[in-house]
Amino acid sequence: MATIRLEGVYKKYPNGFEAVKGIDLEVCEGEFVVLVGPSGCGKTTLLRMVAGLEEITSGVLRIGDSVVNEVAPKDRDIAMVFQNYALYPHMTVAGNIGFALKVQRMSKAEVRKRVEDAAELMGLTELLDQKPGQLSGGQRQRVAMGRALVRQPAAFLMDEPLSNLDARLRVQMRAEISRLQRRLGVATLYVTHDQTEAMTMGDRVAVLCAGTVRQFDSPQQLYDRPADLFVGGFIGSPGMNLYSVELGPGGRSFVLGSQTVELPQSLVMTRPGLARHASTKVVVGLRPEFLRIDGQADEPGFFADVNLVEPLGSEMLIHFGIDAAQVTASETELSQPLTIDAVGEGVARVQATTRPKPDERLRFSMAADRFHFFESDSQLAIWE
Repeated sequence: MATIRLEGVYKKYPNGFEAVKGIDLEVCEGEFVVLVGPSGCGKTTLLRMVAGLEEITSGVLRIGDSVVNEVAPKDRDIAMVFQNYALYPHMTVAGNIGFALKVQRMSKAEVRKRVEDAAELMGLTELLDQKPGQLSGGQRQRVAMGRALVRQPAAFLMDEPLSNLDARLRVQMRAEISRLQRRLGVATLYVTHDQTEAMTMGDRVAVLCAGTVRQFDSPQQLYDRPADLFVGGFIGSPGMNLYSVELGPGGRSFVLGSQTVELPQSLVMTRPGLARHASTKVVVGLRPEFLRIDGQADEPGFFADVNLVEPLGSEMLIHFGIDAAQVTASETELSQPLTIDAVGEGVARVQATTRPKPDERLRFSMAADRFHFFESDSQLAIWE
């Protein structure tokens, strides 16, 4: 067992592109850490540097107590599971699982025992004599996992291993990978672009943007207390509704388009930062799942026009239009200006107890403690 520790790890390509910008990160023994972010944010590059497949421009990478910057991939005592499985089509399942052990010139008896143990753990015992072409996507992914497992590595690295599976298999394999990792207690660094995977699998999640870690925290903390506008907008499905608003005197209200939304004194007292930003432009964030159309009259709320209703069985998505300036968080640096659209839209995820009609005007409300506020210039969250 080992930890993975990155200290100021930086990657710059010969063309000048900075893919990773001084990242500090630690994966403790037995911990499952997920790297998540939009395409091009640097998460796969970071994983490949840990694996030894990309050279580190500067910084220190430790696995256990050893600095491994110059150590060859095969000598880092790690196992990697790839997006495309990377199985040998001419070999059987048993041959694929045991290939790395044969390369290490391990005895046939030991190879057989380890392969059988890994196959039993992954539910592959009945498939050991078959070849990859005879297997389903989920079975091939289990073989790739078994091949990594059989090496008994100090750490696992996984690069979007479920992206080629259909939705049902992804749900099943998420649970299987999580169960297996907890059973083995091996430090695991997992890359995905799917925030559902990140939130359901990770002990801690690092949200990356433009080569930097914007926030590294537990999934629940990322959801409840995002550090900045990008994290707030990225975490959650559907994403947070974001609008440019002006706070009123004392931070006790805000102007949303042509409407004034009053905030209770209890919220202002627990968020003193609102008073400090009184009479200035900020960004308000409203999570779709907390918006209600049947809320209490004294809850803070606003009126909007229904554009579209999407039934989801027990729930429905209400897409609405509002005369407010909608904000899109930048996927580059925090210092980049916000993208503001004068035509505001939004979405609410509500119980399917009624079916609003297009163009119907509804009042949407939300419990006061569910509002999120961000500074317009720094884009940092306003909490204290």
